[in-house]
Amino acid sequence: MPLKAYLPKSLFGRALLIIILPIAIMQMAVAYFFFNAHWSTVTASLSDSVAADVAVATQLYKDAPSEAKASELDALLRPDMQLSVKLRPGDNLPDVDRNAFFSSLDRTLRRALGNTLDDPFWFDTTRYPNYIDIRVKVDEGVLRFIAARERAFAPTGFVFIFWLITATVLLTLVSIIFIRNQAKPIRELADAADAFGMGRDISNYKPSGASEVRRAGQSFMKMRGRIKRHLQQRTMMLAGVSHDLRTPLTRLKLQLAMQEQTDDVIASRRDLDEMEAMLSGYLDFARGQGNEDVDTVNLPEFLEEITAAYQGASLSEIPNIMVPLSPVMMKRAVDNLISNALKYGRTCQVFAEQTNAHIRIIIDDDGPGIDEDQRLEALKPFQRLDEARNQNIEGIGLGLAIARDIAQIHGGRLTLNDAPMGGLRAIIELPV
Repeated sequence: MPLKAYLPKSLFGRALLIIILPIAIMQMAVAYFFFNAHWSTVTASLSDSVAADVAVATQLYKDAPSEAKASELDALLRPDMQLSVKLRPGDNLPDVDRNAFFSSLDRTLRRALGNTLDDPFWFDTTRYPNYIDIRVKVDEGVLRFIAARERAFAPTGFVFIFWLITATVLLTLVSIIFIRNQAKPIRELADAADAFGMGRDISNYKPSGASEVRRAGQSFMKMRGRIKRHLQQRTMMLAGVSHDLRTPLTRLKLQLAMQEQTDDVIASRRDLDEMEAMLSGYLDFARGQGNEDVDTVNLPEFLEEITAAYQGASLSEIPNIMVPLSPVMMKRAVDNLISNALKYGRTCQVFAEQTNAHIRIIIDDDGPGIDEDQRLEALKPFQRLDEARNQNIEGIGLGLAIARDIAQIHGGRLTLNDAPMGGLRAIIELPV
């Protein structure tokens, strides 16, 4: 898999990686050079000094081997050199080695003792926190040396590691706090954009953060204002056009109603009714993208109220789901889908289901359906397909387009599929 697959996807994760990775590399490089260039050299020098003292003491003991000689050496070395000596007659060196957590310490001391001693030896750096146990095999038994740990190992190594880890943790915490504060305004902007896309109120959003983020937030709010003004102007314009055209249409209908009902008059009245239906459809299409407050509704009760107005529409049992939506707009969308289903079929079935990420409102009918390659065209405004679904059916091709726009305003989508009943399945998918 490429490296990108393992990299963080969020801005917070990537910014944190940009800061933490150089710190970690720098700390590792500093630690490596410190241990190799300084600490190892100092520790090796100290270990050589202890090994030389042990070798000299062993040689002095071997010149006159006795317990008294061992005691004399102990009295000589203990006060000034922090090195105690004791003869353990008849004793042997231990068979088991005790390895330290930092094996490099043992390697340094073993190399120093091996270079200065000709006799077998054994040492332990783990049993006592502040001392090192060194044992040398002699003819009479074992000479046991107890040396202060600081004489063999440089204590600055552990102090350096402590401050290195502490500094890394502190820098990481500061980086997390700083990056989180910088990423928060971006998350708020994204949440506001999502809420606006779903038709929710975002009047409480205020741009904050870095100047670039504030500028993006201010541009978003200006764009929101322009979009709202555009929708309001379009709705008002279409409403005005509809009102202005309805007046002459009404006069024409009255004049035709007062005339003798010949075939031509009846055809003219039918044309006027179709024109009036078109005007209503245009106005409904404009209102489909209008503004309405979001409310939390009980989905089973909401759908039951809609389907009760239609003969041939049945509502399946739905789990008790509370959904935030614009009631009037969503009612218009479901109304359009149900009336569309009953235009082309005898019955339709309405039900809903919920997943982790979406709520789906599904309307199935038993009509002729729509071919798969024509479904995208059917969702466009003013599209009437020249197939079985449009034979002798009134309409101007705005029902599905209005439902699709309302679903998109809620942050969802409208899709068409094959229904198990043999007709068309319309699915309004809304985010949870």
